[in-house]
Amino acid sequence: MAHLLGAERLHLEFPTRTVFDEVTLGIDEGDRVGVVGRNGDGKSTLLKLLAGRLDPDGGRVTQRRGIRIGMLDQADVLDPGLTVADAVVGGIDEHVWAGDAKVRDVIAGLLADVPWQGRVGDLSGGQRRRVGLAALLVGDWDVLFLDEPTNHLDVEGIAWLARHVKQRWAAGQGALVVVTHDRWFLDEVCTATWEVHDGIVEPFEGGYAAYVLQRVERDRMAAATEAKRQNLMRKELAWLRRGAPARTSKPKFRIEAANQLIADEPPVRNPVELSRLAVARLGKDVVDLLDAGVEFPAPGGGTRTVLRDVEWRIAPGERTGILGVNGAGKSTLLGLVTGAVEPTSGRVKRGKTVRVATLSQELAELAEWSEHRVSAVVAELRSSYQIGSGSKAVELSPGQLLERLGFTNAQLSTPVKNLSGGQKRRLQLLLILLQEPNVLILDEPTNDLDTDMLAAIEDLLDSWPGTLLVVSHDRYLVERVTDRQVAVMDGHLRDLPRGVEQYLELRRGAEATGGPDAPGRASAAGSASGAGGAPAGAAPAAAAGPATTLTGADRRAAEKELSSIDRRLEKLQAQIAEQHEHLARHDQSDYVGLGTLGDGLRELEASVADLETRWLEVSEQLEA
Repeated sequence: MAHLLGAERLHLEFPTRTVFDEVTLGIDEGDRVGVVGRNGDGKSTLLKLLAGRLDPDGGRVTQRRGIRIGMLDQADVLDPGLTVADAVVGGIDEHVWAGDAKVRDVIAGLLADVPWQGRVGDLSGGQRRRVGLAALLVGDWDVLFLDEPTNHLDVEGIAWLARHVKQRWAAGQGALVVVTHDRWFLDEVCTATWEVHDGIVEPFEGGYAAYVLQRVERDRMAAATEAKRQNLMRKELAWLRRGAPARTSKPKFRIEAANQLIADEPPVRNPVELSRLAVARLGKDVVDLLDAGVEFPAPGGGTRTVLRDVEWRIAPGERTGILGVNGAGKSTLLGLVTGAVEPTSGRVKRGKTVRVATLSQELAELAEWSEHRVSAVVAELRSSYQIGSGSKAVELSPGQLLERLGFTNAQLSTPVKNLSGGQKRRLQLLLILLQEPNVLILDEPTNDLDTDMLAAIEDLLDSWPGTLLVVSHDRYLVERVTDRQVAVMDGHLRDLPRGVEQYLELRRGAEATGGPDAPGRASAAGSASGAGGAPAGAAPAAAAGPATTLTGADRRAAEKELSSIDRRLEKLQAQIAEQHEHLARHDQSDYVGLGTLGDGLRELEASVADLETRWLEVSEQLEA
């Protein structure tokens, strides 16, 4: 593969620390690189160095002659006085860009709900971010540097972006370097991963999953090496401590070797450890939404229906991910659960022991503590905290608890207002957990968090004994921590037995047919076409006939049958595994016995096949 760009012995210092030291990297044709690391370790700085936007203090960046480099950084550099059309395709004749399939695809994929002739200055922060990304992607580049491109994109937008960058160049051509905390995107797109930490850049093969496996192996080997070094160090220290008179007669090289072992103690990378705090007891009844509906006054008079006929009985220990486009009613649905929103039809029934806590996007929990030191915030709530339970219970001081969340001693004395976005997010989560809730709602919890912190939160949620409801555009997180996914579509709550992929299929179907759940993208295509924009897509198909929908008791009976089938399938799979073990252990010369065991195995597998068929039938009834 042809070489495109390289970095040789890069060195960069800020007044308070060294960011990079002796970093050497190369980017070749066909490379698709994901960059990961903790917030503040230098990921964005690395992209600026490689793209030529920042000069290193030492070393150099070399580029192939004539190379075209495009970069999306986190700063908003769009002229607020421009129209969206001018910002994206300014200077290109309409008949030229309108006939370019790539440009039309970018506009349809990113700017569906953005007014084509609207002023950039009138747009929301998320819309401006998408306009900036679209303006970059319509260009022709040999190397693309993308810094957090998935911010402000929903699940569909992220899936579209992954598809676009995979198809943008032919195999073995172009190069992509992307900084993102979206681990699904890293797995879907990247063939290599760079981890930025401690002033170096460490390369790994493959996407995020492959990176995690290699990192675990690296850490295991490092731990083994460290254990050997510690054993040597203990022996040398014991030798050195054998009295002052004897030490003077010992060989000098032994003393130097011992001192070298001590001096070689590596700095401990700041760990992030979230331990389960106490949770208030949760009874059998949590929250039941019974034919609930919500209407709000419409701007022009009348009312606007956001939710209708929502039937949702939230079970103890339920772990549900909630999907839907912006404005579909996800926040209204959560408001019904928390009690912040009252239904205009139907009713909401809450259990007596329910204690709900919400991790919101706005960091509202920290507003009253902005002037306080981090340690004082936690100390003021309680003098000690217990993590774990039973024999594993441990009492921690506020400082110890914060250190387990990755706060250093220096940061404990920092005012809350001076913390980084990720640190504030960590503190917010801690304050939520200290309330000992038994129903936890996470509303876009991945904002401002790096991959290590996300992994720590997921580890915590794995052992969370309460009920968990998650609203997030982070597909990896939703699939990782929830057992069930639902979608808010056309005012209704729809179960998704096949998860996020089924949701994306439903959304694509709604867009193709111009259904009620695809107003944004359909109207955007039309507005662009009518105002010097990209030609609209295919004409909407005729509306499909009404489908038979289960309601009330029939729907609840079907849901119960589906749960029963799931449990029976789980038991049958365990029986099949046990039967395989019997076959393996049985005397291989006993053909009669083997035949009997084989018949039993086939009966079990036939039962599984019948149940799976019935599972599909019931699922289709529930989806209708």
